Amino acid sequence: MDATSQARPILWHMPVSHYSEKARWALDHKRVPHRRRAMPAPGLHIPASFVLTGGQSQTFPVLQIDGRAIGDSTAIIAALEQRFPERPLYPEDPEQRRRALELEDFFDEELGPHTRLLVFHELGNDRERFEAMLDRSAPPALARLGAGAVVYARTYTGLRFGASDEQAADLARAKILAALDRLEAELGSGEYLVGDSFSVADLSAAALFYPLVLPKGGPLPHDIEIPKGLEPFREPLEDRAGYQWVEATYERHRDRASRSRVPV
Repeated sequence: MDATSQARPILWHMPVSHYSEKARWALDHKRVPHRRRAMPAPGLHIPASFVLTGGQSQTFPVLQIDGRAIGDSTAIIAALEQRFPERPLYPEDPEQRRRALELEDFFDEELGPHTRLLVFHELGNDRERFEAMLDRSAPPALARLGAGAVVYARTYTGLRFGASDEQAADLARAKILAALDRLEAELGSGEYLVGDSFSVADLSAAALFYPLVLPKGGPLPHDIEIPKGLEPFREPLEDRAGYQWVEATYERHRDRASRSRVPV
C-alpha cells in the first residue's frame, strides 16, 4: 500500500517523551507521511487524550488514522503494521514475532516507567539543569515561564510519576540495571534482539533507554547537561555493550533525514 496516497495521520505526542519517541520512530521507519501535534504544557495532554480516544486513553501518544484515535505506543505500532506493512517491524516468522512482542512488552513495562522516573527525580534535585533542559526542549508556552517552568514541571512529575520519591528512584535504578542485563543477554554477540533484522524489539529498547543514554538523533539534544545526581549512576554504564548498542542503533536506524513528518 502506498503510504503517500492516503490521508495523513496525526500523531499527538509529547516531544521529549520516550513512549512518543517509539511512535515517531515507527512512523518514520515506515516512511508514513503524518502531522505531529503537541500540547503547550504537560498535563494538558491527559484530557486531550481522553477526548480524542473517547475515554480509552489518558496519555500520549495518540495516533489519529482512518477515522480512529489509537492510544498507547504498542497499539499504535500494531495498527501501523497492519495499515502500512512495508518496512515491517514485526518478524515474519511466528516464533520470532512472539519473541519480539514479548520483548517490546518487557521494555514497555520494566524499563520505560523507570527511566522516566529516575531522570525526572534527578532533574528535580538539580534546578539549574532542569531549567536549562526545559529552555531547550519544552513547548514554547512552558519555556516562557522561565524559573516557573521548573516549579510546574517538578510538581507535575512528582504527582504524575512519583518522581520525588527516593524509594521509587532506588527501585528505578535497580529496574534499569535489570533491563540492561536483559538487553545484553538477549543480544549476545548479535546486532539485533530477534533474528537478523531490525524489529519492534530493537526500536522499543532503544527508544525507552534514550532518556538515560541521550543518543545522537534522540528527542533531547545529545550535548544537554544531565542532572548531576544522575552522573554517578550513568557513568559506569557508558562502557557496557547494551549502552553502546543504544547509541549504535540510533545511528544505524533512526532516520533523522526522514521526510515522513509534515509540519503543522
